[in-house]
Amino acid sequence: MSRLGMKSVAILLVGATLGASAAYAAQQHMENALGSLQAARAELVRAEANKAGHRERAIAAVDTAIAETKAGIAAGR
Repeated sequence: MSRLGMKSVAILLVGATLGASAAYAAQQHMENALGSLQAARAELVRAEANKAGHRERAIAAVDTAIAETKAGIAAGR
């Protein structure tokens, strides 16, 4: 392989690595958010049920957020 060909391959590999790193970093925020949502849900489940229905609605909202976050992670792959 010529020097020009080797340089081209090296540049492509560096670009691909940088691109993959950027994609991973973006997913890392989604993964972190998912963990936080799951922790929040666990806390809501442990809370006393006497909250005039707000606790149950909060759990449902967090469940929706968890599902959307998982869908976003899947779409980003």
